[in-house]
Amino acid sequence: MHVRLGDLLVQFGVLTADQRDLVLEEQRLVGLPFGVLAENMFGVSRSDIERAWGEQHAMLARQIDPLAVQVDAHVLNFIERRQAWQFRALPLRFDGDDLIVCSTRDHLVRALKFTGWRIGHPCVFVLADPHALGEALVKYYPIDGMTAESIRGPLTLRRA
Repeated sequence: MHVRLGDLLVQFGVLTADQRDLVLEEQRLVGLPFGVLAENMFGVSRSDIERAWGEQHAMLARQIDPLAVQVDAHVLNFIERRQAWQFRALPLRFDGDDLIVCSTRDHLVRALKFTGWRIGHPCVFVLADPHALGEALVKYYPIDGMTAESIRGPLTLRRA
């Protein structure tokens, strides 16, 4: 079931139901994205819109174990090691024209934004437990000093 962005913003207490309806009415008239209109009409912050957007994607994403799925070595070249850890993103394989990418629920918005400008293909996200994604990043994008537990904190690389 798909939950609309406006409904999530109401659920989060960012908009009232009446404000959501006004945004939807304006959207029908001008055709701009809901988030842009909510920001312009009611001062909804970009971070609140991104949080709701991420929640939408998370609701649609399948949960997987990234170590139990086949990874196409070719797609690993789409991002660098540092980027995989920084954005908590693991390209897995193509499904038709879509690149399947794994992230975690907490890092999904960053991964979505990153792949939007970095990857030249439409991306479909699947989600993993943070530790499982960390283990997969250790396997496919090893960096000295990074462990599966590193996924829970900010990216910190040791200088040589």
